[in-house]
Amino acid sequence: MIGDLIHGGAIDHMRMAFPAAPEPWVDLSTGINPWPYPVGDVDLSVLHQLPLQTASAACRSAMASAFDAPEDSVVPGPGSELLIRLLPTVVAARHVAILAPAYGDHALVWRTAAERVSEIDRLSSMSEDVDVLVLCNPGYVDGKVYAHERLEGLRSRLAARGGWLIVDEAYADLDPGVSLARWGGRDGLIVLRSGGKFFGLPGVRIGALIAPAAVREAIAERLGVWSVSSLALHVARKAYADLAWQIETRARLRRASRRLDAILAGASFPRVCGTDLYRVIETPSAPETWLRLAQQGIYVRRFAWSERHLRVGVPRDRVAETRLARALRS
Repeated sequence: MIGDLIHGGAIDHMRMAFPAAPEPWVDLSTGINPWPYPVGDVDLSVLHQLPLQTASAACRSAMASAFDAPEDSVVPGPGSELLIRLLPTVVAARHVAILAPAYGDHALVWRTAAERVSEIDRLSSMSEDVDVLVLCNPGYVDGKVYAHERLEGLRSRLAARGGWLIVDEAYADLDPGVSLARWGGRDGLIVLRSGGKFFGLPGVRIGALIAPAAVREAIAERLGVWSVSSLALHVARKAYADLAWQIETRARLRRASRRLDAILAGASFPRVCGTDLYRVIETPSAPETWLRLAQQGIYVRRFAWSERHLRVGVPRDRVAETRLARALRS
């Protein structure tokens, strides 16, 4: 097993594993926007000072506005992954249900903290003794969106017995209307947001937690005073405030995903789903397809939990689209 099974993006491992593959590699493994936010000229003087409270407040304000969330419900953090790992230290749980498939770190961190962790394949399978429910909205694989009314019903049931609904909205920037952020601060609701995927800036390491006061305070205490770098605060404030770029990018990704659909349909894959940042194919030949693509310098995401699924990110340009189409037809 090589490093690509962790999260994708392990292009260094791929080059070592397939030294004869043609360069440049086409990395479609991450579900990250291939057209990143144009940061432009950055004032590098921010690197010569500790992160300022005013900079953190400005970043939080821009995030809250973009999320349509109450400003005081938002806590910026150094990426959503760390926030996921901190949650079990502030939320007590006996029985955690995770709507699968989900981002793998959710199950990983809760298994070390809860008495029981159940991975369920439908919300109706959740048992009454669950006190924490974790789900991705849009869905981690299929991009499925859950209605606000249904999620509110689940939150209300869990909150009534001191439980929590944790919603990972890593891909919600693609369609802000799916988000629960506007109800940030309600009892029993924790929302996680990622800044790296939609904005195409995973190296900036920025994310956010939206939650009631007690959870926010506990997370902030664990993060410490300078949890987000000065540069990350500067870039994130600019990106989240640029609503025109966000609208244009949603349309651009929508067009790119339709072109990807046509490529996959041309290769006769029986089932395709996902979001506008990636498509997931289901096929019994997934291992062979992954290997064939890798040998031709095209890196797509495979999963430890399935040998029938592959995730294909949207190609950056027509050259990458052509290489993918030809490799799938070969």
